[in-house]
Amino acid sequence: METRGFLLFFILSVILKLGLRAALTKDFFGVNRRGPIVEFEKLKMKNEKLANIKELLSEVEENISLAQFTTFRIGGNAKYFFSAKSKEDIVKAIKAVQRCDLPFFILANGSNVLFSDKGFDGLVIKLENTKHELNFNTIHADAGVKLHTMVDIATEDELSGMEWANGIPGTIGGAVRGNAGAFNSSMSKIVKTIEVLDVLTSKIKNYEAKDCGFGYRDSIFKKNRNLIILSIEIQLQKENKDKIKEQIKKYRDYRKEQHPLELPSAGSIFKNPLKFSAGELIEKCGLKGRKIGKAQISEKHCNFILNLGGATAKDVLSLIKLAKEKVKENFGVELEEEIVIPN
Repeated sequence: METRGFLLFFILSVILKLGLRAALTKDFFGVNRRGPIVEFEKLKMKNEKLANIKELLSEVEENISLAQFTTFRIGGNAKYFFSAKSKEDIVKAIKAVQRCDLPFFILANGSNVLFSDKGFDGLVIKLENTKHELNFNTIHADAGVKLHTMVDIATEDELSGMEWANGIPGTIGGAVRGNAGAFNSSMSKIVKTIEVLDVLTSKIKNYEAKDCGFGYRDSIFKKNRNLIILSIEIQLQKENKDKIKEQIKKYRDYRKEQHPLELPSAGSIFKNPLKFSAGELIEKCGLKGRKIGKAQISEKHCNFILNLGGATAKDVLSLIKLAKEKVKENFGVELEEEIVIPN
């Protein structure tokens, strides 16, 4: 009798213990729900990651608005934000996110980026590495050097090949990544070598122009986010300074006349399809000046979407979706985004 009583007491104790745990975790008998214990473990892991990233990157900031770092003036907060002032800082930041298992995004000048209204749930690494060196007809520059700075350096030393970039609010690294260009010129025509960090191997390697997979607004770096551009060497040609300045003025005047520069935007939203102008196709669909929320397809150039003041990423994405649908419906052409939309 005593043995049976003890067994009964033991069984009841186990059932009560399981029942209590089920009440807390709501995971009893295969019912897969969440409860305080699970949430506590998640909070504990979250705090551990926070501690790690702060320990590894002492200068890291939290909950930083991304809108201020983009020409669109749109975007939520970055969970973590780090300004990389050298290529060593970039390498250090990448090692930190790998150890903390955090997603990352490399942000240059933010001139062709549309961040979500929810922001970015990881580490945004802002490129502020701006060293540059002139050597005869070549310029070696860190990825964070602004394009207008490169144009000024080249002009002052009577070097031609960067004139087309005047007025583009980007960095040399971002320009190489997207093979930026205009007026029948592009980065692929002047790039000599590129210093790259391979995130997967943690090795730094030099790429020659022929190895970069350059295409129309495309490159191997755009296709493979694990290849991070650290610095670039470009090769230019000697030319009379007055001729260079004349060409720069011509391009600047064209942009002022043809592009809507008075309001925040991300420049061209879509790549131009083969034999077509994306802006003309959108205009022919009757979308010139179309508004959704506080975003508007420009009346001056339909491949630009403008922030009229207080536009959200949702507003812009709705206009992008509308333009793609209408162009496909009317012309059978698939428009492809030129801007970057981080996940």
